Amino acid sequence: PFLYFMIRDLHVAKRTEDIGFYAGFVGASFMFGRCLTSTLWGIAADRIGRKPVVVFGILSVVIFNTLFGLSVTYWMAIATRFLLGALNGLLGPMKAYAIEVCRPEHEPLALSLVSTAWGIGLIIGPALGGYLALPAEKYPNIFSPDSLFGRFPYFLPCLCTSVFAAIVLISCIWMPETLHKHKVSDDGNQSVEALEAHLIDPKEEVGQSNSSNTKKSLFKNWPLMSSIIVYCVFSFHDMAYTEVFSLWAESDRKYGGLSLSSEDVGQTLAITGASLLVYQLFMYPSIIKVLGPIKSSQIAAVLCIPILFAYPYMTYLSGPGLSIVLNIASVIKNNLGVTIITGTFILQNNAVPQNQRGAANGLAMTGMSFFKAIAPAGAGIVFSWAQKRQHAFFFPGDQMVFFLLNIIELLGLVLTFRPFLAVPEQYERN
Repeated sequence: PFLYFMIRDLHVAKRTEDIGFYAGFVGASFMFGRCLTSTLWGIAADRIGRKPVVVFGILSVVIFNTLFGLSVTYWMAIATRFLLGALNGLLGPMKAYAIEVCRPEHEPLALSLVSTAWGIGLIIGPALGGYLALPAEKYPNIFSPDSLFGRFPYFLPCLCTSVFAAIVLISCIWMPETLHKHKVSDDGNQSVEALEAHLIDPKEEVGQSNSSNTKKSLFKNWPLMSSIIVYCVFSFHDMAYTEVFSLWAESDRKYGGLSLSSEDVGQTLAITGASLLVYQLFMYPSIIKVLGPIKSSQIAAVLCIPILFAYPYMTYLSGPGLSIVLNIASVIKNNLGVTIITGTFILQNNAVPQNQRGAANGLAMTGMSFFKAIAPAGAGIVFSWAQKRQHAFFFPGDQMVFFLLNIIELLGLVLTFRPFLAVPEQYERN
């Protein structure tokens, strides 16, 4: 939530309308770094184990997130975010880990918990960013302008995040490794995990067998590659939406924004994150059981389109009415987005055998990170351009931004149908 104000205070933008342009490249730098290294981290997770890669990734958060809060120039902010992305190979191995610690019938819940973790982050992160940024201005009785947090007004929320990450890093001591879970224990008895193989239904065995036949080349595994393509398109959309949402909500009403403060935006995102937590834990497993990962993703994509079209018209609202409508729209939009992303997680991890899951998720992360690197920069450029055409005839101002977001959503929806999407055999009935 504080990125808009951080770019303003770094004095890199000459005009207010240009803040979105520069903010986009800060977001893109993280994803560009992750794009360059995700496949390598996935391969490393398949060779040396999930745990070492996860531990190193969390350590990089502790170091470079702290340095980001201490940024005094625009290029320092860019560099610290880039290094954080390049050295953090966390998400791909964690998706493989989630599959490996549970029985097949619990895989949707396991992968939804990965998204739930993101939802928890959406509660904690925006709340910290919104309420703790600029502490000397907001809480002058506690923080003086000459203190460390007065001289570095965006350090406090970053420091709190890094401390939280350090606690998580310590907790990794008790995290078991899952890469070699199918080995027989020393006393000759098979572990619970090894017995899971007998719980896989015949169709799933066929799907895994087909995946094994293509294990020499992930690129020839079309069920994997087609689901990665869908994942990348929707990830591009979600990242662009996330970038636009904060910029649009905090920009002045004369430019088509809502003139909200960082606290207001942080509160909205925190409420959205809380809803994601509830949705993923209590609603999503039932939805996926009834509809399957494909149909649920298609329905979610269709429902997102009218919601996005409604966003620009929120500028006609104010006060409690605006807050209620904005929160409802944000909750629905983000829960639908997580439904789509989690569905692609399930398809990807069932398209390959266990010994390729790290590499497959790393490959997916590389593609996704590339698209997510383009998205913030592209969204920032389009947002700045749109704010300069408030009186255009065709989708004036921010209406153009949300129209383009809907075009990407529609493209993703089309790619979820045959012949574009091939699925593991156990999901063909969906």
